[in-house]
Amino acid sequence: MEKFTVLVADDDQDIRDGIEIYLKNEGYEVLKAADGQEALTLLEANEVHLLILDIMMPNMDGITATFKIREMQNIPIIMLSAKSEDSDKIHGLSVGADDYVTKPFHPMELMARVKSQLRRYVQFGTYNGQQKKIIIDGLTLDEEAKAIFVEEVHVNLTPIEYKITELLMRNAGRVFSINEIYERVWNEEAYNADNIVAVHIRKIREKIEADPKNPRYVKVVWGVGYKIEK
Repeated sequence: MEKFTVLVADDDQDIRDGIEIYLKNEGYEVLKAADGQEALTLLEANEVHLLILDIMMPNMDGITATFKIREMQNIPIIMLSAKSEDSDKIHGLSVGADDYVTKPFHPMELMARVKSQLRRYVQFGTYNGQQKKIIIDGLTLDEEAKAIFVEEVHVNLTPIEYKITELLMRNAGRVFSINEIYERVWNEEAYNADNIVAVHIRKIREKIEADPKNPRYVKVVWGVGYKIEK
């Protein structure tokens, strides 16, 4: 059975410790942070499956932390706040939180929310034992869905276009020659591959670039090949 890790970020130590007790009783591993910045540091160093995040914290609040987390990961986030106004709830959900619990709360209600979000994450989300997303300046490759997104908008690529984009994104910063792209993607020796690869690159740019003639992502290195910048 998969052992899930939950990160609890709250500036109140008593609340952190209390939530930890209930989470461990449910069989979860627990990490704790006193502010948003500490939470980000723990996320970078550990595999975390769900985050319980207080909105009002020093150094970095929960809203700012959520923005930064959503640039890297798609794990479930449950926000905590002493405020009960609808505007705060809407704000929290709009920046990327999956659920919202108002303080004071019953610990078993929070545990039920945790179980629900993890179940949804495993069954319907991107979780499959490890994070499988590559994000480069608003361009996202989701290996689980075999899909490319630009600023969270799905781009409809053909299988070949997807493979070329995947090759460049997985090796961001590296320049691939036309022949190397052809041999890696088509799995056969390159022969007069220039036009074939060039046509696919043009189509990819038309789909992912706001201005294909001045590409933001797929760059040409004249006389060498193509790359996507890190």
